[in-house]
Amino acid sequence: MASLFAQEVPEIYDGIIEIKAIARDSGSRAKMAVYTADPNIDPVGSCVGMRGSRVQVVVNELQGEKVDIINWTNNPATFVVNALAPAEVSRVVIDEDNHRIDVVVAEDQLSLAIGRRGQNVRLASQLTGWKIDIITENDDVSRRAQENESRTALFTEALDIDEMFAQLLIAEGFASIEELAFIDVDEFLRIEGIDEDTANELQLRARNYLDSLEERHKQKCVDLGVADDMHGIGLTSSMLVKVAEKSIKTRDELGDLAGDELQEIVGAGVLDIDTANAVIMKAREHWFNQE
Repeated sequence: MASLFAQEVPEIYDGIIEIKAIARDSGSRAKMAVYTADPNIDPVGSCVGMRGSRVQVVVNELQGEKVDIINWTNNPATFVVNALAPAEVSRVVIDEDNHRIDVVVAEDQLSLAIGRRGQNVRLASQLTGWKIDIITENDDVSRRAQENESRTALFTEALDIDEMFAQLLIAEGFASIEELAFIDVDEFLRIEGIDEDTANELQLRARNYLDSLEERHKQKCVDLGVADDMHGIGLTSSMLVKVAEKSIKTRDELGDLAGDELQEIVGAGVLDIDTANAVIMKAREHWFNQE
């Protein structure tokens, strides 16, 4: 496909327009992302040609395969929105830890965004390199309400504060106890109604809660029979509990896993794939030492 466009579009052949990515369901549909550094050139229009003349030649060569041409950008949110065309996107939420983007669309755009048999979203994901989850606006509202409710309950219990105070912290952007425990105290002081004494007390309660949680996880590791040398390998006590609950309690058993398997057990949002691979290699170290 890239070669065909290079033949039909002089700007591509000359290197003025660059084909950044292509995703295809051969014989059915394709998406191609193009870019130019020249502000005077429309890369998509150049590839389409007058009245679609250029792209039509390529379509004919590919025996009718439909081709969507979109603008490439290094902004992942914008790139994903472009890639999901012709569907209209209401908003996106980026989860960089999991390399995932949640795309929110109106009810009447859902089927268009997904495409027949999931083709549109699948090609968009291949083109951009991001995992794309599409949800409706109603589902998004429900999900955020549930997240808010569970976070409120956590803050209320962990910090021994009332529900209104917990919701105030959530509204200010705090998402976890870890944030509250280790963020600069000045961040608290920017919230109306919180003085330095209150900020220090909040941090103390947050850290005490985390210490207590860590002790409970350590004790559970003992109860589950986790080997002593599993500590200090790069997994927290809470991660070790999850691993042990899958009957993985020694370095040998951990070393038999692949990085993505470990990531799935402890949670992709908790452990990125590079760290998971590093932990696996650490668990295997004694194999190579023995050899």
